[in-house]
Amino acid sequence: MAGIRLAPEDSDVSHARALTTADLISDDDRSVAADSWSIKSDYGSTLDDEQRHADAAEALSAVPHRAASDYSSDKEEPDAEAVTSMLGFQNYWDSTYANELANYREHGHAGEVWFGADVMETVASWTKSLCTDNSQGHLVNHVGNEICGLVGESDKDFSTWSVLDIGTGNGLFLQELAKQGFSDLTGTDYSEGAIDLARSLSDRGGFTYIKFLVDDVLETKLERKYQLVMDKGTLDAIGLHPDGSIKRIMYWDSVSRLVASGGILVITSCNSTKDELVQEVDYYNRRRIGASQEAVTREDQTTNGDSPPFHYLDHVRSYPTFMFGGSVGSRVATVAFLRN
Repeated sequence: MAGIRLAPEDSDVSHARALTTADLISDDDRSVAADSWSIKSDYGSTLDDEQRHADAAEALSAVPHRAASDYSSDKEEPDAEAVTSMLGFQNYWDSTYANELANYREHGHAGEVWFGADVMETVASWTKSLCTDNSQGHLVNHVGNEICGLVGESDKDFSTWSVLDIGTGNGLFLQELAKQGFSDLTGTDYSEGAIDLARSLSDRGGFTYIKFLVDDVLETKLERKYQLVMDKGTLDAIGLHPDGSIKRIMYWDSVSRLVASGGILVITSCNSTKDELVQEVDYYNRRRIGASQEAVTREDQTTNGDSPPFHYLDHVRSYPTFMFGGSVGSRVATVAFLRN
C-alpha cells in the first residue's frame, strides 16, 4: 500500500540530529551538482544539473502525468504522505551516515537495515532465483507469458553478472547478494559518509572485492552498464524531495543508461505499490518512445518501430499482505523490469 513507510530495523546506532529549517532550505536551494561535490571526477562527463532539470520539467509538462502517489487504483484520494520529507534531502543522509560512521568507529555497530533484515534477505534470495532463471533461459515475461531469450553465452553464470546497487547506504545489501553467489558488485551513494561506512563494513565482513563509489544516480558519472541494477529505497527518497516529480523523471533517464541491454532492474519500495511502479515505468516508456518518434519526424525519416526501454518481469509475492478499504496491500513491493 503506497504511503506506508517502514521504520528502520532496531539498532544501537544513535539517531541523526534533528535538521533545522535552514538546513532544508539551504539543501533545497543547492543543485544536485552542488550536492554531489564529493563525486570523483574520473568517471567521465555528464549533463549539467540545470539542463537535466529543464529536460525533466519539459517532459513533465508535455505529457499528461499523475504524481507517483496517485498511480494506484486502490485509493480515491492522494496519499497524505505525498509531501516533502527530510528523507528527500542529501544533508539528512549526510548527517545520518556521519552519526552511523562515528558509532561504528566507536562501538563497531553496523547501523540500521532499512526495510529490515527479513526484507533484505528476501530480496537477495528472490533476485538470485530470478537471475538463475534468466541465465538458464527460463525467465518468463509475466505480461505476455513469453520466455525471454535475451541471455548471451557469457551470461550463463549469473555469479559473474555485473551488479550495481544505487543508494547503497551501509552496503549490507551487497553483502547479502555476495552470500547468494554474486561476485562483481558495486555500490554507489551520494553521501560520502555512507560510502566510508560501507567500505569499513565490507572489509570487516571479508567482502573486500565489493567496490564502493561516491556517485549521485540523478547525474551519474558512471559510464559502465550493469546486468543487474538494484534499488532498495532510493526512488522512494527521491520522490520525497520538493522537486520529486521532476527528479523521478531524471532517475529513469539515468537508470535506463545504467542497465545493460537484456539486463534486469529490481526496485524495492515502501512508498509505491507494484502496480504503481509498473504504471510509472509504462509512463516512462511512452515518453521515451514519443521523444524518439518526434526526433525521427524532425529528421524526416521513417520510424523503425522503437520498443519500450523496460518490460515488467515479475514481483515478490511472499510479502505479508493486509486488507484496507476493501483492497489488499503489502507494506513493501519488489518489482523486476527487463531492459530491452
